[in-house]
Amino acid sequence: MNEPPQSGSWPLWAVRNCTLNVEIAPAAVVENLTTPDSRALARVALANYFAAALLMPYRPFLEAARAERYDIELLAHRFGASFEQVCHRLTTLSRPTSRGVPFFMLRVDSAGNISKRFAGATFPFSRFGGSCPRWRVHEAFRTPGRVVTQIVETPDGARFFTLARTAPRIAGPYADEDAGLAIGIGCELKFAQRLVYSRGLDLAEPAVTEIGPACRVCERPACPQRAAEPLGRTLTVDDFSKSISPYPFAAG
Repeated sequence: MNEPPQSGSWPLWAVRNCTLNVEIAPAAVVENLTTPDSRALARVALANYFAAALLMPYRPFLEAARAERYDIELLAHRFGASFEQVCHRLTTLSRPTSRGVPFFMLRVDSAGNISKRFAGATFPFSRFGGSCPRWRVHEAFRTPGRVVTQIVETPDGARFFTLARTAPRIAGPYADEDAGLAIGIGCELKFAQRLVYSRGLDLAEPAVTEIGPACRVCERPACPQRAAEPLGRTLTVDDFSKSISPYPFAAG
């Protein structure tokens, strides 16, 4: 069997080696997929999922993840996968009788554009726009190849343990510039003690960073990194004083 490509996507490898067209095509035909493009994307997603399950079988992968305290680098080496592929697989360990830590994951570029969102946890992703600039997933670009951790709190008071690291894009021609991507993954804080990345941290009274969704839907009033006022709020700019936020607005 051919080796899978070391990237975030396996559909061609899965289809070529496992003859899944017969089974995947009917599964992608459901009522809410009404266009050829949506059905094509569904087939790719199903092929990706199958390839991940083949490369990282559920029970052996979950047992290894628990034994290694969800050390992503070790899991990638053991299963012959990339950092991104392992992160993606971790978001799928949700069998009712055999659950892993419920992770969420996203992938961003250096401009903050999100190209993947997977939620195995209750993290409040914004449906549009980028992620919060206070979340250290963006800081990963300053230290390529190194994992950065952070405990964040969303506007509803929920806390999450997160980590981020850069990951290469799918291989391209030599002359093409590779700006790279960053992978962010996390879970509710109550699960953090299961992760090797929380070693040495005070999880009872942690240092917490307040974050929000994209600026246009975030209503934290005193954010120094706000890039726009929230929708539906009126700016309260004072000609004679300067606030911590460049876009002060009236409370709701």
